[in-house]
Amino acid sequence: MSRAPVAVAAVVTIAAGLLIRTFLDGPFAKYAGDALYTVLLYLLVLLVIPAARPSRVAPISLAVSWLIEFSQLLDLPAIARPILGSTFNAPDLLWYAVGAGAAWVIHAGVRQAARSRGPDSGQDGGHDGAGPAGEEPASSPAGRDERN
Repeated sequence: MSRAPVAVAAVVTIAAGLLIRTFLDGPFAKYAGDALYTVLLYLLVLLVIPAARPSRVAPISLAVSWLIEFSQLLDLPAIARPILGSTFNAPDLLWYAVGAGAAWVIHAGVRQAARSRGPDSGQDGGHDGAGPAGEEPASSPAGRDERN
């Protein structure tokens, strides 16, 4: 996946979070912000590793979100609180999972659409489809790549 659309998606995600917090309040705004926080982490992972599969990026972004949330149970230095938060809230864990799941579904759909356009479209960021260590991807009987 090319970094440019991922960077644009990250900016849109930040803008969406800021707009929600500016014009809405209450539980929807809070939990939508939690989900978008994990979506942003997902996109940051993709910026660093553009060829990463959704099945790898979603757990990474979810784990980082959960790690940050659980770190709020510790006595954090005052300088870290504005960045990492200061109050553990168990429902946040669910909304981080919602954000990771939504990002996974969208990313998988984008990858599938890019593959269906064909290898000559150049939309997959130059990834040759080989798996880890040059292994060939698992294919279905129809010959389509089933990985996410």
